[in-house]
Parts: sequence; structure tokens; C-alpha cells
Amino acid sequence: MATWNSRGLRGSTLEDMINRTNERYREKGLALIQKVPTPITPIKIDKEHRHITLAYFDQKSTVDYIGAVQGIPVCFDAKECDVTTFPMQNVHEHQVRFMDDFERQGGKAFLIIHFTSEQKFYYLHIRQLLRFWNRAQEGGRKSFRMDELDPAYFFESSKGYLVPFLEPLSLDLEQEQER
Repeated sequence: MATWNSRGLRGSTLEDMINRTNERYREKGLALIQKVPTPITPIKIDKEHRHITLAYFDQKSTVDYIGAVQGIPVCFDAKECDVTTFPMQNVHEHQVRFMDDFERQGGKAFLIIHFTSEQKFYYLHIRQLLRFWNRAQEGGRKSFRMDELDPAYFFESSKGYLVPFLEPLSLDLEQEQER
């Protein structure tokens, strides 16, 4: 059973950065994206400080974020990686299924990966994720390296946005029209 204090704060810096970016996107009328809360059941509570110190997850969550960008439904999950090789074990089957289903319904599904050692972000579309996922499921490599990724989808903080993912999303939409 996964518990709150075992892995609960991992990725919180990235999520804070994305939350601030989403606030700016909303203020500018560019997107409306919300953090999907993970349902938990508290086990131990520090009553003096009013903090949950131990909890378990009620159910598997789908993705971290869901919303709309200029009328286009989007969902994505945020992942952090402190090396240049991303382990596929960081993505769960129920997340892959949800994103694939979301895409089949006409939305855009992707991961935002923060390669912290390189201080770079990567927009990983579900199509590309599925290639790596299927390779791992078929007995191949259980990870992917940064050098396997399309350089056009790397991005950095810019123009006052901490995680400006609308730029690679726009590129993805353009390339999709060309297919």
C-alpha cells in the first residue's frame, strides 16, 4: 500500500511550478487547467499543527492535470527525473490507459518531464510515450534516454512562465495537422 509519507512529496516543486504557470495562463485567458486532487484517507494527523503525517491513497489517480487550452481538452502528468535516463516504472499502466483513452476522445494527452540535472523540460506526447511503453512491455529497454527524444520538444522557463508547455503543445498540434 502506498502511503503519503513514503513518496507523497516527490515532484511537489515541479507541480508548484506548473500550478503557477497555469495561474498565469488562466489570467491571460490562454488556458484553464486544474490540478486533479489525489483522494487520500488520513491515518495519522498532527493535531497541533493540523498536518496529515500518514495516509493511504484511496484509489489510483489518473493524471495530475486536466483542462482546456483554447477549446482543446488536455490532460497531462508531471514527472521529475534527476538523471538523463527516464525509467518507465515512473509511469503507471492506469495512467497510460487513461491518456490513450483521452486522446481517442479527441483530447491531447502528454507528460511534462523535468530533467532536473539538465534543468530542461520535455513535452512527451502520448504517441511517443506509447512507443517507449510498448518497447518495455515487449521485453525491451525499461527506460528511455534524453538522446532518444525529439529535440524540438525540449523547453525551458521563459517569458515569465516557469513551465511554458503551451509552446510544445502548439508545435504538436501543428505537426498533427501535417500528418
